[in-house]
Amino acid sequence: MPEVEPALGTTPLLLIAVAAVAVLLVLIMKFKVHAFVALVLVSLLTALATRIPVGDVIDTLLAGFGSTLASVALLVGLGAMIGKLLEVTGGATVLADSMINRFGEKRAPLALGVASLLFGFPIFFDAGFVVFLPIIFSVARQFGGSVLIYALPSAGAFAVMHAFVPPHPGPVGAGDILGADIGLLVIVGLVVGLPTWFISCYLFSQWIGRRVPVSIPSTLAGRKSEADDSRVDSDADDPDGPRDGGGATAAGGTATATATRTGPPKFSTVLTLLLLPLVLILLNTGFNTLATAGAVDEDAGWLDWVTLLGQTPVALLITLLVAAAVLSRERFSRSETEDLLNSSIGPVAAIILITGAGGMFGGVLRASGIGTALADSLESIGLPVIVAAFVIATCLRVAQGSATVALLTTAGLIAPAVAEGDLSRLDTALVVIAIACGATVLSHVNDSGFWLVGRFLEMDVKTTLRTWTVMETLIGVVGFAIAWVLSLIV
Repeated sequence: MPEVEPALGTTPLLLIAVAAVAVLLVLIMKFKVHAFVALVLVSLLTALATRIPVGDVIDTLLAGFGSTLASVALLVGLGAMIGKLLEVTGGATVLADSMINRFGEKRAPLALGVASLLFGFPIFFDAGFVVFLPIIFSVARQFGGSVLIYALPSAGAFAVMHAFVPPHPGPVGAGDILGADIGLLVIVGLVVGLPTWFISCYLFSQWIGRRVPVSIPSTLAGRKSEADDSRVDSDADDPDGPRDGGGATAAGGTATATATRTGPPKFSTVLTLLLLPLVLILLNTGFNTLATAGAVDEDAGWLDWVTLLGQTPVALLITLLVAAAVLSRERFSRSETEDLLNSSIGPVAAIILITGAGGMFGGVLRASGIGTALADSLESIGLPVIVAAFVIATCLRVAQGSATVALLTTAGLIAPAVAEGDLSRLDTALVVIAIACGATVLSHVNDSGFWLVGRFLEMDVKTTLRTWTVMETLIGVVGFAIAWVLSLIV
């Protein structure tokens, strides 16, 4: 990115930053401009307002956009393909049924949550939740009680994984802008995310479920799915379940029918595919930590190979190749597999573009000197970077609703403070998590997730606020508390 000497002082730069964010919010909220278009337009206006030389404006915009997409598009695309393969083969049903059989009836909500955490690694929140809905309703119908007892642990698990853990676009984009180690971010996201889920989602769901009775939605209550007849059989599949997350293409539908005729994969196969990238990433991070500590020879040739195989893009690529080979065998023809993978890209294209535009906005903030001005201001008032990151992300989240926009905008604003603070790799990863926590809290009527959960569970706005909004706020607050404590003691 071209180096540009700031042409304005600290106060004018900060005022431009406030105005830029305000314009962004107005465009998205009032005029309903697509977030990608709004971010590109605001980035251009901010570059001109901060007097970046006209000849450097386009280079500045493209540098921020391209550097972000270089990692984001690769990780999100590979993750979407892995999730699609698992989704259409009935992997979600196999995973949930096997977990319930192992945990037992009394721990069915916990089993659904754990299954959702595993399935939530490669698949996005909305798609994962919709895929799990028939399973959730079937379990609720069989064991009784408020559907919230079963739905919230699952929905919360997908929300936590989507916000905290790569290859999801929010943490990947924010991590790229802040220069975080993505492999380490996966580990830190899990370390913070798992206890956060247990406290904020599982325990809360058991408490609120006893106080807010929500019946199984009437539109589905009368439909008897195949999963109801085969809950004990872990190999059962539900041909009527929305395997495509509510948006399958013709190719996806054909692949689903083929997988149904052949039968779903084994539980051990699904579990291995979900854990494979995590194991590779953990090996990379673990051995590199040992090398830094002097316990392993840094010049060893095998260490370079472990590092390569454990890089997040390579780990996901290996997992995709294994998944395609294992799940496609006896289920899909080669052309069906190709069509299936193609169908997984469309739904994530908009997210990838928005993430790249967020990187563009962050690049303008850095090149114009706004980020440095904000960093100096934070230093002068003594506000820790991790706290400032959480507060800024929270304000943006509440104002415009999109967690991704809040994540990327905050990362762009806070990046110079992270750079100048000379933070360790771990501290940088914890700042990313703090931003994710702020971008999660107070989901309300301007958030699509609020309406998704409320609509499918047939809850009115008041009940959705009492349940989903409170749970999302707990996720953000508890996760930030854990991240902040870790930043103080590690």
